[in-house]
Formats: sequence, C-alpha cells, structure tokens
Amino acid sequence: MCEKKRFLVKTVFEKAKNEIPRGNKSSVASYLSSLFEDRYGFEREERAYIRYYTSLVEKNEDYNIDDLALDYLSKYLKYNDFKDFCDKVNIENDDLKTFSLSFNDISEKIHQIFITVTPTVLLPDFMKKNGMGILEMTFVLLLVTGGVVFSNNKSKHIDLIGECGSPAVDKPFMYWNKDRYMATDSSYLGPQINVIPMNPGTFTYLKKITRPDTLNINNFKGKVWYDKSNNRVDFFTSFGRHPENGKTLKEATDRIIENYAGSDNENQD
Repeated sequence: MCEKKRFLVKTVFEKAKNEIPRGNKSSVASYLSSLFEDRYGFEREERAYIRYYTSLVEKNEDYNIDDLALDYLSKYLKYNDFKDFCDKVNIENDDLKTFSLSFNDISEKIHQIFITVTPTVLLPDFMKKNGMGILEMTFVLLLVTGGVVFSNNKSKHIDLIGECGSPAVDKPFMYWNKDRYMATDSSYLGPQINVIPMNPGTFTYLKKITRPDTLNINNFKGKVWYDKSNNRVDFFTSFGRHPENGKTLKEATDRIIENYAGSDNENQD
C-alpha cells in the first residue's frame, strides 16, 4: 500500500508540474490545494501536500494519508477513487512498471495530452515479443504523436509567422496585447508595456476568451481556464498565469461556467 501511495503522490505532482509555470514543490502544493478546493470542494492546506511528497517521495517513508485525500488525488488522475487506482496500477519494482499509454480527453492543444497508468504488459516483455529495441520503440512513439499533431493541424491553423515572414516564436521577447501575446525583438517598449522573455508554449496557446457567452457546460471541459479577481472572471484557452495580474489560472468548473459564462450572463463588460 505504501508503494501505491508513493506512486500516486509522485504522479500527481508530476502532472501538476506540467500545468503551472513554476514546478517547484511549494508551487505545486499551493496549486493542488487551490485546485482541489475549487474543483472538488476539498479543503486541504498547502503544507499537507508538501508533507505527502516529502515523506513518501523524497524520504521514501510511509505517511498516513486519509482515505478522502487519497480518493481526490486519484480523481485528479482520472480514476474513480483510490481503490480504482490501486486496481489498475501494478508496480512490480523500481525498474519495471506495468503500464500502457492511453489518451484521455485529447484537447485541441498537444501540450494538454497526459498519460494514464493502467495495467497491461511489462515494457521489456512487449519489446522482446515484438523484436523491438529502444530506437524502434522511440520511432513508433514519434509516429503516434506525430500523427496526432498532423491531424490536429488539418482542422485548425495556428499562425506563428512574424511580420517579416520568420516564425514569431523565434523572436526573443513577447508582451501581452489585450487578448494575446505579441512577439517583439525589443526588451523595452515603454513604461506601460511589460515585455517578458519569449515562451513558445504560452505565446502560442494562451489567449483570452473575448466571447465567454459562447461557453457552456458542453464545450469547455479541458479547454478553458479562468481567474476571478475583484468579482470579475476572465477566461483563457490554456493554463499558466494571468498576463495582467500574475495569478495562477485555474481550470474552469461547471459552477464557474454556469455562474460567469453563457449567453445569459453579464459578467463581461
């Protein structure tokens, strides 16, 4: 059971690291505390998540986590509860792990694809039975992920070209302009404009949703993040930080969409 808890906490932290700009232990713990309270109504202080990770992962010691917390940690990884997680994850030892890759809730954005751990075959056995080495396996994985990329590009074009015909992400800096980031060669554009180093992922995917009235509970899941400040909610197309106030964006929930989006809502000016 201790091994299952350790693997659960480690996997949760790894997943959360990919959802926030800063991936240190304290930032991840703060993010999880806020996210779980908003998404599940589950309140647990940041220090609790730090203790889970420090004891189980860093010190390799057992730690008594209550059943409710274990269930919500499992739900975050798309399992029904901790029992479901334990039933579907088989840890043989430190070197061999029973797993398979499955794509859940594939978003329009490649960087939102995540890995779910489920029991199938041992990786070394799979490679042996199919006569595949490391290079061959890597090639197959590249083909699979490449296929997703190319099929995605057919349905939606993302403009990454700068004014001079070169890719905009090649420029060293970017700045926020109303509802999206703009690329620039200059590190200073005046006192009113906050110029920051280019982040290709943020530049490409983080955009403000200017028509929240088009959002509803059927089309937002896995695609919309938000920030609520001063009784106003701003919606965005990716995780990260609010470009204007620096707050960490949260994944939208049914409650947020129902209360602050939709055609009948007057949240936006």
